[in-house]
Parts: sequence; structure tokens; C-alpha cells
Amino acid sequence: MFVRKMGLSFSEKSRLEAMSVRERELRQQGFCAVAGVDEAGRGPLAGPVFAAACILPERTLFEHLNDSKQLTADTREELFAKITTHPGVVYSVASASVPEIDRYNILKATFLAMRRAVRGLTQAPDYLLIDGNQAPAFEMPVQAIVEGDGRSISIAAASILAKVTRDRWMIQCDAKWPSYGFKQHKGYGTEAHLAALQEKGPCPIHRKTFDPVKSHLAQQQIHLF
Repeated sequence: MFVRKMGLSFSEKSRLEAMSVRERELRQQGFCAVAGVDEAGRGPLAGPVFAAACILPERTLFEHLNDSKQLTADTREELFAKITTHPGVVYSVASASVPEIDRYNILKATFLAMRRAVRGLTQAPDYLLIDGNQAPAFEMPVQAIVEGDGRSISIAAASILAKVTRDRWMIQCDAKWPSYGFKQHKGYGTEAHLAALQEKGPCPIHRKTFDPVKSHLAQQQIHLF
């Protein structure tokens, strides 16, 4: 019996093709290595900020690829595996530490992580598509795209790489500091996280310049004098 190999549905292929428009236009202009760049972890109270850079081969469409925030954890993990094991994909993931976030501020630390991710690519990109309304300076052309992780296929891939890598890092931290629930909230300011912070105070991976961590530390200083 002949069984037809199932591919992408028409609607899914159309959606992914629409997300590939910018990359396709740039290739037509002569850019050969277009990298999408995105971050994960700007908003949490704890943990580093991660960034990823990803160059996808032309006409490579991963089913369900989208802004990482629109996907379940299981789907992100599945896509992470497909992207990182595809022989034609070039990618790099990097981070900026909690001390760097506290020293430089979160925006500068995010840009630092992005630069590290781009530098880590084994193929030098000749054009960058970066999620957001501003971007760090690079030696190659850069285009910042608001909500780019849902509008550019390469930024979407980068968003998944950064998100999954950061989530895994925070889950490892949960084993070291189990009282805070990092496995569940990944450092974001949930009600449970804020309650643990109030009860136990910050741990070494909390961002000291972020409220309410900053306020809690200031209150501790007041009580010392």
C-alpha cells in the first residue's frame, strides 16, 4: 500500500512563508547570511539574560516555529532539538551575568549578550534582524523589528534557542535554591516568587538593582544601623 509522506499543511506553510519574507528579500539584495537575534530574560528578578543568534538555510521551514512565548514548553523543546540538530543551521547562544546586569543595567547587558551570541556564530553573518525597537551597534547592517519573533522566521528560531537555554539554566538553579520555585517561574515576579523573596530574602542569582529585590536589600541595610 502506498503511503504519502505528510508534509506541512497549506496553512502552516503559508504562515511560515509569510514569516520568511524579510529573509527572502535580503537574499535577493545579495545578503547571504541573514541572522535572527533575540533575547530571553529581560524582565525576571533573577538569573542572567540570554541571547541567541541563528542563521537558517534558505527554504528551511520548521513546523510550528513561532515566537517562543506563543508556544508550550514541550513544543519549544521539540523545536530546539530540530533547530540545533539540523546540519544547515548555524546558531550561537550567549548570556550576560547577573553582576553584569546590575553593573550596566538590563538594556546594556542584553546588548552585551547579543554581541556575544553574534560573535559566537561559526559563519559570519552579513545582515542581522533583531527583535525589538532598538539594537546594539554591529559592523554589519542591522534591522530592529518590533515583535520580530512573530514576524521573522530567523528571529523566531533565535527566540526559542534563547528561551529554552535560559529555562534550563533556571531549572538547574532550582536544585541549588529550591525555596524560590525557579523551576516553575524561571525567575519572574510571580506571587509565589515574591512571597519567597519576602520570607527568605534574595539569593546570589537575584538582580540587586531590580525591585522588589533592591528595596528588600535597602530595608535590610536600614535594620543593620
